[in-house]
Amino acid sequence: MQMTTRPIPSTKEALPVVGCGTWIGFDRRPGTDEYGRLPGVLDALFAAGGTVIDSSPMYGRSEETTGELLAAAKLSARPFLATKVWTSGREAGIAQMEQSFTRLRTPQIDLMQVHNLVDWRTHLATLRGWKEKGRVRYIGITHYTASAYDEVEAVLRAEQLDFVQINYSLDARDAEQRLLPLAAERGVAVIVNMPFGGGGLLRRLRDKPLPAWAGDIGCTSWAQVLLKFVLSHPAVTCTIPGTGRAEHMTDNAAAGAGTFPDAAFWRREASSIRT
Repeated sequence: MQMTTRPIPSTKEALPVVGCGTWIGFDRRPGTDEYGRLPGVLDALFAAGGTVIDSSPMYGRSEETTGELLAAAKLSARPFLATKVWTSGREAGIAQMEQSFTRLRTPQIDLMQVHNLVDWRTHLATLRGWKEKGRVRYIGITHYTASAYDEVEAVLRAEQLDFVQINYSLDARDAEQRLLPLAAERGVAVIVNMPFGGGGLLRRLRDKPLPAWAGDIGCTSWAQVLLKFVLSHPAVTCTIPGTGRAEHMTDNAAAGAGTFPDAAFWRREASSIRT
């Protein structure tokens, strides 16, 4: 069963709903066992119909690793490359983004995001010009903590963006209150980071039995249950669980197929999940 896609609101381009985050997992050097496993991660992503790979210059050598692996791969689909700018100042931002093009070995980046809103006014001005020239296809902002939601909301209201990337999980649902409805209202695609609660939620659940209803929604693992929850929100376009292991990528990607329960289902059943 192939992965579901959802339209990017600003263009209606179809985007697969489960991608791959590269924080930690892709910060590996050639010659290590961990690096040697990474081609299998990309193979698993593409085999399931996924395309989204999200990185950042903050993530060590993850951009460089991604570029190396994609250059060596026999691709069955065009990857959707997303990365970020994470510095202050116009010239520093331009230099960092140019470095990302070099590291990712691509003349065009699909999505460039202002990481954690660092100097967002400066970088969005640059990125609008780059978007007009076709160097980047989409622009957006990111954050990973609810303490920044007021500022994220203000930027969403003030600026014309294609994407916002925020944290959202079964145990961190603050985004439901204002940000997810606002993104839908403003026609902004939502990428969800930390769908496993930063990993802590999944670790707490891993050795517990799955609820009886998991099979009813097509889930065979806790990772799939948690991803199904995130993807069940209609404002969410894509989620990017990070991994450096092919078997985890295959498991994660399976959550992107089949049906997604409605809010009433989760109100009824989520209380049965004891973390």
